[in-house]
Amino acid sequence: MDAKTIGKVKIWLSAPHMGGLEQHYVQEAFETNWIAPLGANVTGFEQKLADFLNENSFVAALSSGTAAIHLGLKLLGVKRGDAVLCQSFTFSASANPIEYLGATPIFIDSESDTWNMSPQLLEEAIVASIAEGKKPKAIIAVHLYGMPYKVQEIKNISEKYDIPILEDSAEALGSTYHGVKCGTFGDIGILSFNGNKIITTSGGGALVTKDPEIKEKAIFLATQARDKAPHYQHSVIGHNYRMSNILAGIGRGQMEVLEDRVIARRNNYQFYKEHLQHLGGIEFLEEPEGFFSNRWLTCMLSESYEMREAIRISLSEENVECRPLWKPMHRQPVFEQFKSHVNGVSENLFERGLCLPSGTDLSEKVLSRITNIITKTIS
Repeated sequence: MDAKTIGKVKIWLSAPHMGGLEQHYVQEAFETNWIAPLGANVTGFEQKLADFLNENSFVAALSSGTAAIHLGLKLLGVKRGDAVLCQSFTFSASANPIEYLGATPIFIDSESDTWNMSPQLLEEAIVASIAEGKKPKAIIAVHLYGMPYKVQEIKNISEKYDIPILEDSAEALGSTYHGVKCGTFGDIGILSFNGNKIITTSGGGALVTKDPEIKEKAIFLATQARDKAPHYQHSVIGHNYRMSNILAGIGRGQMEVLEDRVIARRNNYQFYKEHLQHLGGIEFLEEPEGFFSNRWLTCMLSESYEMREAIRISLSEENVECRPLWKPMHRQPVFEQFKSHVNGVSENLFERGLCLPSGTDLSEKVLSRITNIITKTIS
């Protein structure tokens, strides 16, 4: 640790925050000896999620959000050699499963209203791919940092060209678009409960569908695709992707406080905005009409890369964790050889943007410490 940080309490970007009932459900699993990837906690967690999402949702609890994307693409029929359209401005877990399947990603840049997939560039990419004789097999659209993407516009394009949507709602549990919960708009939706998410199961995710048969297929593939037989028989390749009953117990407890967590994250955003927006060169992403973000992470834009770096370094020296916005996938070394349709929006956001600490247990005193550091740095 740097000498300047000694004695300063670490402020994390997005720390887990337990609600109190998690241990009850976990203890219940131990007392009944349901430790395997099935049991009352798994089914209970799935039902709580389905009830929260509504819209006739069916949920399969899995080992991670990445696993959910992988299975979701398989269930949408993506195979080796297929093209998949993927939002570029996102975490690599949105794109990696395309490679798992031997498919080819085509990256789509963002629009500036929500920082999510540009409908204009999406259609441009579809038209170009069809002209080359290769119609894309799926669209991966992301609700970035909890802000819904332009759902209706993306859906219209999906329906026009008959290409299904895999809705990456890993960061958007609790967000809504015109009153409807994120995670329910795609042909298949996915959620994440990683340690830094708005609620957590330590590690975990879920696949969301409106078709109970799709849920059953997902569970079948997630439990090694074992055929119904008295012996171990497998007709297709499966995966070890089911969530354990222990972790699902944490999830059941976390669901009890989800709405409080959304309020806390939105309060963080409001505090930062009120205390920093008056500073020259600082901006915050507003919600378009009808959009409701859980504000999983509060992100601010500075006027330049140099200002962003000055703020980032000042916070880091004070033992405050912060991170630049996602580096676009089309600029990642592992993906830069693939086609992309870009307009410069995501690269500009990456250069200027910073994620600020957004945990649900941050006190006003801690938030003031952070804003004071930023104010001092800019001044």
